[in-house]
Amino acid sequence: MAAEGAAQPLTAGEYIIHHLQHLQNQHQHGVVDFSVVNLDSSFFTIVIGAIGCWLLWLAARKATSGVPGRFQAAVEMLVEMVDTQAKGIVHNAKSRKLVSPLALTVFVWIFLLNAMDLLPVDLLPWFGEHVLGLQHLRVVPTADLSVTMGLSLGVLVVCLVYNVRIKGAGGWAHELIAAPFGDKWFLWPVNFLMQIIEFVAKTVSHGMRLFGNMYAGELIFMLIALMGGAFALSATGILLALGQIVAGTVWAIFHILIITLQAFVFMMLALVYVGQAHDSH
Repeated sequence: MAAEGAAQPLTAGEYIIHHLQHLQNQHQHGVVDFSVVNLDSSFFTIVIGAIGCWLLWLAARKATSGVPGRFQAAVEMLVEMVDTQAKGIVHNAKSRKLVSPLALTVFVWIFLLNAMDLLPVDLLPWFGEHVLGLQHLRVVPTADLSVTMGLSLGVLVVCLVYNVRIKGAGGWAHELIAAPFGDKWFLWPVNFLMQIIEFVAKTVSHGMRLFGNMYAGELIFMLIALMGGAFALSATGILLALGQIVAGTVWAIFHILIITLQAFVFMMLALVYVGQAHDSH
């Protein structure tokens, strides 16, 4: 790919297609192939998750009872915000001891994953290709449907655990066949089907919402980068270079709001779903 690119510049379509390819353990066969692992998404998700945990541990380790520094103050504000949201949704004080840290971890983790979109589009892919010899490299894990669906499945598992923990296995099993239309025996299949559809719909929409927004943001950064590429191929395209700088700066500033909002929405939906697990129908 590098040799071809050196001999003949990529077209706009080829550039985008190349940047949308993952570094995978094997070639994908079919639309759904669970034997394929996106190595780049897995690597960045694990590393950034470890960095997020380290930052929170560092804040807790350096916390003082006196006047807090900027980093400690920012983390304390974040913790207070998450705890306030958890209190408003999950009313069981015992459950909040686990739910609040979970929500905090989810917010920080997804925010940092989203923030990878603020890096220059070609920075890490160029490093991976020319230094590490990697043919493809995508650096925004939340623009990978496998990652966002994995996160939403994790939330689903937590919800199922809390359903059993709060209501008991028998109570939850009864709820699956008795809600929402009542516990008449001839309604059991309908109730069970509606419950399954609800769980599936919440999980799919939870992951797809984050993926769709981050994927669109990544594409816009690629289109902006193409403006600079057009300037490189045109002697009269200086306006494109200026446009790339202006558009890239404006979109990056606006994207800070998007990545924060998406992390917050994902966290809030996780809290809502866990809170619903505490409610009886």
